[in-house]
Amino acid sequence: MALYTSDWNPLGKDIYYRKHELNAMFWTNEVNLKDFIVSSAPFGGPIALIERKNWNRLATNGSTGLKPNQFNVFIFSSFGELISTIKWTGSELSLISWSNREDLLCIQDDGIVFVYDIYANLQNTFTLDQEIRDTKVLECKTFNGIHGTGIAVLTTSYRFFVLNNINEPKIRRLAEVPGLVKSPQSWAVVASSNETIVLVAKDNELYSLNANHQSCQPLNPAISAFASITEMSVSYDSSHISLLTDAGLLWIGRTDNDLRNNYCEFDTKAKAKPQQLLWCGNSAVVGLWKNILLVVGPDKDWLNYVVDQPVHMVQEIDGIRIIGNEMHEFLQKVAPVVVEIFGIGSIAPGALLLEANKEFLRHSHRADEYMRMISERNEIEMSVQQCIEAAGHEFGISTQKMLLRAASFGKCFYPRMQSKPFVEMCQTLRILNAIRHHSIGIPLSYNQLEVLTMEVLIDRLILRRKFCLAIRIAEYLKMSDESGAARVLGNWAFLKVRQTFIDDERIAYDIFNKLGYGSGVPYSEIANKAIECGRTQLAIKLLDHELRSSQQVPLLLKLKQHRLALQRAIESGDTNLIHTVIIRLREVLSAGEFLMTIRDYPIAYSLYQKYCREEEPEKLTDLYYQEDDFVSEANSWLSRSLNAQNLTQKQSYLQSAYDSYKKARNEFNSSIIDENLRLIKYQIKLEEKFHRQYLNLSLHQTIKQLIIDKEYKLSEELKKEFKVGDRRYWWLKMTILAEMSEFLELEKFSKSKKSPIGYEPFVDICLKHRNRYEAQKYLLRVSDDNKIKYYVRCGLLEDAAKFAYESKDVEALDYVCSKCGPTNRMLAEKINTMKSQLRSK
Repeated sequence: MALYTSDWNPLGKDIYYRKHELNAMFWTNEVNLKDFIVSSAPFGGPIALIERKNWNRLATNGSTGLKPNQFNVFIFSSFGELISTIKWTGSELSLISWSNREDLLCIQDDGIVFVYDIYANLQNTFTLDQEIRDTKVLECKTFNGIHGTGIAVLTTSYRFFVLNNINEPKIRRLAEVPGLVKSPQSWAVVASSNETIVLVAKDNELYSLNANHQSCQPLNPAISAFASITEMSVSYDSSHISLLTDAGLLWIGRTDNDLRNNYCEFDTKAKAKPQQLLWCGNSAVVGLWKNILLVVGPDKDWLNYVVDQPVHMVQEIDGIRIIGNEMHEFLQKVAPVVVEIFGIGSIAPGALLLEANKEFLRHSHRADEYMRMISERNEIEMSVQQCIEAAGHEFGISTQKMLLRAASFGKCFYPRMQSKPFVEMCQTLRILNAIRHHSIGIPLSYNQLEVLTMEVLIDRLILRRKFCLAIRIAEYLKMSDESGAARVLGNWAFLKVRQTFIDDERIAYDIFNKLGYGSGVPYSEIANKAIECGRTQLAIKLLDHELRSSQQVPLLLKLKQHRLALQRAIESGDTNLIHTVIIRLREVLSAGEFLMTIRDYPIAYSLYQKYCREEEPEKLTDLYYQEDDFVSEANSWLSRSLNAQNLTQKQSYLQSAYDSYKKARNEFNSSIIDENLRLIKYQIKLEEKFHRQYLNLSLHQTIKQLIIDKEYKLSEELKKEFKVGDRRYWWLKMTILAEMSEFLELEKFSKSKKSPIGYEPFVDICLKHRNRYEAQKYLLRVSDDNKIKYYVRCGLLEDAAKFAYESKDVEALDYVCSKCGPTNRMLAEKINTMKSQLRSK
């Protein structure tokens, strides 16, 4: 196993660190890091460089700034390939740093923050605070917490400010540090899960500024005598901290419990401040002094590496990336499972399985001995798991294959072993090896990828415009379209839209040729991006391919393609969508232009009429007026009169309806409206006279109410005024009088003149109200054809028989006889005699 442990360096018992090469730098012979200020993003992120000669100051505490003249900010990949250049012409810079989304933050001394992507495109600009702008930035730092990337600022007035998330720029002013009248020797940010704390070292004092509680708390870490703390370093997860004193004493401990728990104190024997002091994962502290890279563990164990070239270190969650002029290296703690397998003399299950597989490939019987040993210890499953896990922590492809072959070999001896972990590790390693390639340049470790997640990795490939690899990874992992291929293709299309040097026709063709109709990428989103870029015609061409009208039509309206939007809405058959377009057109177009537009679309015109009829009847009236449709206009006025809020409004509407019917030469309807208006005026007079409710009654109801109120003369006048027919009036008055039991008035009314309805109804209405006496008063005036019938109905059977005999009507006598009951036997015999006499004649 010595071959695999040759680059291991011990740091205590069974703890090893290794520094291995990731890739040669592309900028070799072009960039010398000693001439540049360097900022690199974690998780294998890009590198930003600014020539050191442009810096205005370089304080011992690390605060830096740039002269307010023109210079360049160079952005490289993690392997030193130039990506883009920012030509800076703004104010003095206080810091360049990277966000957790790989955006470059350029923070000016006036508190203005510029956010760029890796291709030097400005994404956002915001100001931290007015007080910062007035007092200027003395020093600032970025940090990553649960809320995202934050910024901590120290102003020239020695006040601290904290912004927890650059995407929500809400800054907090922290409490003052007592007696701070000059720049502190060092300070650091501890961003835990529930609070953000700034640690400030002032001479031999240490203070904790809590952003949540707005408090300043003095701390007393258990450190040997010192004059000042010159450097601080917080681990990536903010759970550990290291403090370096002016005497070269390195204090290592936890950030909780007010720094009262320490792991160790280590004498570095270095009086000078290190170029960088960082945590290597959560297990050791790394300091860089000129040509020496010192690694100190929590148990005071240490080791050092000689550095023969200028380097810049980047803190990662599980190690440190070391960027040099010629080489990019990774320093990390050797994973325990790797130590167990490759440790010299190890008899761990994974180590035995690896040896068994090697012997098997040599066709040696010793393979059986190793497998028996593992089997007897019931550790076959554990041995496979160890080999799978160890493969993930290896960067060498040959070593990965060797471990995975051993795991595959061991699976054969354990049929119940789940294959999912093995398959997932194979997939993960294929992806890791692909992105670690120099053509991609994202040297992630297995632990980093687990934290980053595959979805974020896809985002970072999209950011680097590695669309092909991103799609292949998404398809390889069978990710959903929403988070996989469709998202990648969508971002590819957005990039195409931003290529202003290519004509619209060509871009639209390329996008459709690539996406078609089955990619899952909405053309509406691409078109919206084109609108944001000011490419209206391209957006229109893209929307021609959008199949969802609900997404297509709003964007056409946004593009002021009103007729096309209306046409697409009508073609969709969605009435809600058509209504939306109509309302939008009415808002943005003049009345005349609006009507001219929808008139060309009968369906839209009909729906608009329906909408106005239900929601805005006054608009419907205006529409008919502009169309010179007088009948429809009159009908609209009439309909509105039914829902009028007051009498004056109702009369006005009816008058307008009358005028419109007149214009349409509709004499019948105009006369009806005229009568209605006259009736309203008459009803107003009645109400004023009698103080009773007459309005809103019909003519029939008005006459009826007058009769009920015994205003017979007025009812007669109203009848004559509105030419109510005699039959209708007699029926009405007769009915009302009978219902009121006004039989005397009824008799008087029947004698007023000859009844136009006859007198049979008078008999009927009296009988209906069970007044036979009053009914008999009208029998003599009943027509001869009905007298016998009505005599019988009034119970006058004898008179009925007499009238039938005089009329010589035998059938009538039979009818009267049939109505005779047991109590009328004598009358029945008399009727039979009458019938005999008539037959004998």
